[in-house]
Amino acid sequence: MPQTRSVSVRTPGKINVSLRVGPPRADGYHSVASVYLAVSLFEEVTATALAGDEIRLTLSDPDHRLPDGGIPLDGDNLAARAARAVASRAGRKHAGVHLHITKRVPVAGGMGGGSADAAAALVACNELWNTGLDPAELAELAAGLGADVPFALLGGAAAGLGVGDRLTPVPAPQPLHWVLVPAPYGLSTPEVYSAVDRLRAGTDVPEPAEVDPVILAALADGNTAALAGVLVNDLQPAALELAPQLASVLEAGTRLGALAGMVSGSGPTLAFLATDETAASALAAALRAEGHAALAVYGPAEGAVAAADTTAPQTYRK
Repeated sequence: MPQTRSVSVRTPGKINVSLRVGPPRADGYHSVASVYLAVSLFEEVTATALAGDEIRLTLSDPDHRLPDGGIPLDGDNLAARAARAVASRAGRKHAGVHLHITKRVPVAGGMGGGSADAAAALVACNELWNTGLDPAELAELAAGLGADVPFALLGGAAAGLGVGDRLTPVPAPQPLHWVLVPAPYGLSTPEVYSAVDRLRAGTDVPEPAEVDPVILAALADGNTAALAGVLVNDLQPAALELAPQLASVLEAGTRLGALAGMVSGSGPTLAFLATDETAASALAAALRAEGHAALAVYGPAEGAVAAADTTAPQTYRK
């Protein structure tokens, strides 16, 4: 009996250590200046060859983080679009693949989970089909899929300009420890950006030209106290307006020992910076004791990397 070939890829979610947002552009997007940090909460995608041209998607939700209605499993899913992009670039006529996604990053949580799925699918299909696309070609395909997909490929820590796709890796040699508090609901990124524009209407908002060098220095030094004082997210006021219940959770995190807390990206996931691993574990336990879903993570984490080929779906070891 012939064996079916599969490739598994693990890709990190991210938090925005800093996120400055400019005014709306003519193309409808916003320019940003951000510092992205990949964290140890991973999506996993296993690509298995199928005969024909079908792209089939399935998913599992081991941590029960999917909202009601789940996520689309049709051609609009970013992972399916990524598979098609690889096939098109490689000129592959028969591009059948089953993509199984193991969800761990909160859906619509401001951590780039869908982008991580797309990055994983790019790498997995490239390996599965032996298409030979190099990192630069994969990064180009990633940029065409969404602003956060290139960083999911890269991982680590990076400064992002443009719409977040102009990435420059930045030093972060010492692990930083965070506590994440996902929400049982999502926030629409376009709605958050619309709320930002409404809240800032009539004000002169500059185009962000660079990332604050103080943030980069704190990352390079692993100085959590300095970093806590410069965490910033221009989307936070809008996220708090759309989900005002987040404010009490932010207060709880700082009351229970976080150096600082913030909305991650467009939210509603909250990220709390801790002094070290022990402090992060204690903070997560204290938040859980008060009824909040909390988990300790570290960053930077590596980007999308494929495991060895196998004859059955496999899971990355953490």
